[in-house]
Amino acid sequence: MPVEITQPATAREAAAIAAAIQRFTADTAIAAPVGDRVMDPWLKAALEEGVSAKESFGPGRPLGSF
Repeated sequence: MPVEITQPATAREAAAIAAAIQRFTADTAIAAPVGDRVMDPWLKAALEEGVSAKESFGPGRPLGSF
């Protein structure tokens, strides 16, 4: 349903419309990324260690069998 404007807005009405549009834009905007996200060094070491541990057993070999 299109909006039809029949008369010009007063300065106060125009300011209210502009404020409403600005607030809507701020409320629905996608948040900008926060700086450079650096992985926690402890988490990175744990993930790398976990991956390398799986590789040492090879595919299809249960844990503990060499």
